[in-house]
Amino acid sequence: MYKIAVLGDIDSIYGFSALGIHISPVNSMDEATKALKKLADEQYAIIYVTESYYIKLEAEINQYKTNMIPAIIVIPGATGNIGIGMSNIKKIVEQAVGSDIIFNNEN
Repeated sequence: MYKIAVLGDIDSIYGFSALGIHISPVNSMDEATKALKKLADEQYAIIYVTESYYIKLEAEINQYKTNMIPAIIVIPGATGNIGIGMSNIKKIVEQAVGSDIIFNNEN
């Protein structure tokens, strides 16, 4: 059975434990790198990573992009959304359909 985990600062991720999702709180880049590797090695199918750590772990995360498992998904942290998740979705859609079909309605 595959598992789901969330990695990030404790303030951003502690609520996920109420949903039965494994939380992996980290306080430093070194801890985050080790935690990501451990979660991937333990066959977590989905690993959610807060935006602030996603930025710091981008090189490590890129190593897993060609693998089916784990799927590493960026989520906003407690400090708010800085748009990385939507940017990643936009890139994936552009690759899949060959065009930008996500419209920005802010104009």
